Amino acid sequence: MDINARIAARVSALRKARGLSLDALAAQCDVSRSMISLIERGESNATAVVLEKLATGLGVPLAGLFEDGTPVAAPLVRRAEQPEWRDPASGYLRRNVSPPPAVTPIRIVEVEFPPGARVAYESAGRDVRIHQQVWILEGKMDITVGATTYALGTGDCLAFELNQPNVFHNPHRKPARYAVVLAS
Repeated sequence: MDINARIAARVSALRKARGLSLDALAAQCDVSRSMISLIERGESNATAVVLEKLATGLGVPLAGLFEDGTPVAAPLVRRAEQPEWRDPASGYLRRNVSPPPAVTPIRIVEVEFPPGARVAYESAGRDVRIHQQVWILEGKMDITVGATTYALGTGDCLAFELNQPNVFHNPHRKPARYAVVLAS
């Protein structure tokens, strides 16, 4: 399944499972009703910022929007089965590495972040607490959580809860690669 079709099906299924209309979800996550409709029809290549707002409104981590929603409980996910998605605004590439949440509450995402790229998430409080750790595998990144900016290099790991705005920025000339580990 194409990644945009997967996102479309997942957003629609999560919205309906929560009993939310398009208007209710739009009001809850500050994304227009028309944009949500385009995403659910697979007609929009939404940015990471928009998808994060939807994920927050739906009470799931961003990684949850890339899952196909099938109740497969296999403990192994082969590389070829791990969905990849590229943010059209920043160009960053993310890959969901983990087996489905039916197997484990921990999610691992690998990210390749281009030089000069910046993504600002407006993460707010959620019904479910989500803890995140960012482990820099190669390169350098500046990550701002709330009002504090951390300069991270290869091997560094930053832990924080997704309950306030955060910014991922690579002000350097080389790409960065990092793992994001989420638990809720």
